Amino acid sequence: MKQALKIVNCGIQAAASVVGRVEKNGPIGGVFDLHGEDDRFGQRTWEKAEAEMQRLALNTALAKGKLREGDLEAIFAGDLLNQCVGAAYGLKDFSVPYLGLYGACSTAAEGLLIASLLVSNGAFVRAAAVASSHNCTAERQYRSPLEYGAQRAPTAQWTVTGAGAFVVGPSAASDVLVRAVLPGTVIEKGVRDAANMGAAMAPAAADTLLRFFRESNTVPGDFDLIVTGDLGYEGGDILCDLMAIDGVPIRDVYNDCGMMIYNRDTQDTHAGGSGCGCSAAVLASYLLPKLKSGELRRVLFLGTGAMMSPQIIQQGECIPAVAHLLCLSAKEEKEWKLC
Repeated sequence: MKQALKIVNCGIQAAASVVGRVEKNGPIGGVFDLHGEDDRFGQRTWEKAEAEMQRLALNTALAKGKLREGDLEAIFAGDLLNQCVGAAYGLKDFSVPYLGLYGACSTAAEGLLIASLLVSNGAFVRAAAVASSHNCTAERQYRSPLEYGAQRAPTAQWTVTGAGAFVVGPSAASDVLVRAVLPGTVIEKGVRDAANMGAAMAPAAADTLLRFFRESNTVPGDFDLIVTGDLGYEGGDILCDLMAIDGVPIRDVYNDCGMMIYNRDTQDTHAGGSGCGCSAAVLASYLLPKLKSGELRRVLFLGTGAMMSPQIIQQGECIPAVAHLLCLSAKEEKEWKLC
């Protein structure tokens, strides 16, 4: 395969998150910018609530960056709903070119990757990436409405009610730098269990990570944190095992957004969090501030997505997955050379 790693020169100028009640009550609940008490955000339907989260997240990110919508040249946004209606309805009042994305749980990373490439290449001065998910909309679309009270498998993850928005701009105006990006390839290893998406996504994460280390001539110890979003506990263990088998152990520096956002002992969320909004919210309000403060210096962020639909599962097909990678660093690390 031709080398796919791209060195970029841009940064994340501003970011913001919006989450629901369960996420607010989790172990990192205090870091999120906005939260809703009833997960409806003043709207009549769950779908409208998700759209409202996207609107709130982007407005808040712009306000934090002291920017206006006119400072954006494009918005890359998506969610888990058919035709990405959460993003389309939530962002329809912004007079900014809109490009809808679908990468399942990897959507935030996908949007950031595309925005970073275009800003770094000079096509745009500034672009936004937005992603969201909502527990109630996702359950209705992929499984069954909450009112059915369907029993969940221990390996199942809990779809996060949340959204994250990011403004990608010039590195000089950014507190966190995007150093490199690596698009993922579609990987399918025979997993058919829709209640165990972590197992379906872990091989894709391993494939992307191994390619990154090979193409960048780096090792896991060069990074303070390697974080996925979202493999959960089940998929995270599988990823660490796969990497160890290939002779590239990561467990000492590894974590997952789906494991960070909920308390496994006190919140009944089974294998951890998932959904586009999980990694988006955790990156925006938990990881980026740590990079900005210097608590973290170098981070690999992998968005992992199970590219499934209810129809393909009902037809007995396996679940393909993808993992997109961003290499992030604190601004003080600007002289660090990757390759």
